[in-house]
Amino acid sequence: MTFERLDQQLRQHIRQFQNDEHIQEIGTVTYIGDGIARAIGLDNVMSGEMVEFANGSIGMVQNLEADDVGIIIFGEYINIHEGDLVRRLDRIMEVPVGTALLGRVVNPLGEPVDGLGELGTNKTRPVEAEAPGIMDRQSVAEPLQTGIKAIDALVPIGRGQRELIIGDRKTGKTTLAIDTIINQQGKDVICIYVAIGQKESTVKNIVNTLEQHNAMDYTVIMTASASQPAPLLYLAPYAATAIGEEFMYNGKHVLVIYDDLSKQAAAYREMSLLLKRPPGREAYPGDVFYLHSRLLERSAKLSEKMGGGSLTSLPIVETQAGDISAYIPTNVISITDGQIFLESDLFYSGVRPAINAGLSVSRVGGSAQIKPMKKVSGTLRIDLASYRELEAFSQFGSDLDQQTQQKLNRGRRTVEVLKQPLHKPVHVAHQVIIFFALTHGFLDSVPVDKIKDYERELYQHMTDQYDVFLKEIVVKQVIPDEEYLIKILTDFSQQFNPSTSRGSNAK
Repeated sequence: MTFERLDQQLRQHIRQFQNDEHIQEIGTVTYIGDGIARAIGLDNVMSGEMVEFANGSIGMVQNLEADDVGIIIFGEYINIHEGDLVRRLDRIMEVPVGTALLGRVVNPLGEPVDGLGELGTNKTRPVEAEAPGIMDRQSVAEPLQTGIKAIDALVPIGRGQRELIIGDRKTGKTTLAIDTIINQQGKDVICIYVAIGQKESTVKNIVNTLEQHNAMDYTVIMTASASQPAPLLYLAPYAATAIGEEFMYNGKHVLVIYDDLSKQAAAYREMSLLLKRPPGREAYPGDVFYLHSRLLERSAKLSEKMGGGSLTSLPIVETQAGDISAYIPTNVISITDGQIFLESDLFYSGVRPAINAGLSVSRVGGSAQIKPMKKVSGTLRIDLASYRELEAFSQFGSDLDQQTQQKLNRGRRTVEVLKQPLHKPVHVAHQVIIFFALTHGFLDSVPVDKIKDYERELYQHMTDQYDVFLKEIVVKQVIPDEEYLIKILTDFSQQFNPSTSRGSNAK
């Protein structure tokens, strides 16, 4: 055999060996502690890649350094020791996706934690993905009805929008989010609720509430509870967004609630300090803004060419003593399309939901409202601001002229109409009717403590006798006949007897 022939055969065998055989890259753990590992020997590993330890725990590569790599561990790390082997999985961190997750409670790795068996899906998506580009998006113009009067009227949310819910602890932030999920029944919106650092009992109560209102059928719950290691709390929002993107890119509408991003930022700070990254302001790492911006930029209303799906985000951020100018709140405010600010003083004075109309804003605005709602709620914000100012002035006890008295009376009724009980979303057509009645003076003669009775009986009256009228408001997006509606409200107001109503606290 000639030398050239032998050379060709050897080269062919080498090519076949390189093509056919998969050589695993295996490293060695040099440090382990607090959910963080360092390893040498993984020279070709990528940032964000999954690795597996000898005890079966999964990790994700975070730091790529000259001598070693830093790895965050998602499972048990007690049984991992220095000198143990760690293996590349040649896959970027991914999570199971698809309709099999609907109605399930999963952890950030996509593993079911509800005791209902395996998920039954083989499809996965990377937890980190590039946000849709400018040309892949379209303007947010389709309303996402929350069923909460104060939001739908004052700070409307559109499909594809990012609206921050911000306020101190125990002011009703999670309640707003859960009520929004409940209101999506029959509206072809898939909901994903991410509990970051919440108590497991709290998550269980949320699941029970959604089951009672038949909302779990279109909802995925992802939980990274307070007892879980920081890497899982960091991963949860990205994993949930990946699950939502699977639906969005298939032309569906998705609502994702991140409850809450303050705890994710704290988990990321803990992780970064353990990885020996340099601390910045308040010991947060320098890229804490990027932590949230690359997450929230994935929310979008896709163009018709991309299927027209949408992913709407309701991130929640907790403030300390109402300070919305703190580091993390201002970061998230600058990324989102508006914020709903919940105020402790309003909450404890009985105004619930405790939305501060002055500090709350939607940068999408009237584009995210149906035309009748836009028409009847146009002056509400100004009326409320005027009322708050006059209310403060009237406390000095000076004599008030008749016009000021009228404004105060209208303001009290506006505040009362905007109050809403727990888990009782109001249909958008009913909202239009009650705001029409308010702005046209039909509530001016109703005692404030009987407003709720008036409202409840009006809804029932309209549903029983004018159902077609209500449907036309939604379908045709107009108030069919304002003169006729004024006549309906006039007749109803004359029939309404405050003394025979069931009491303002009746349910």
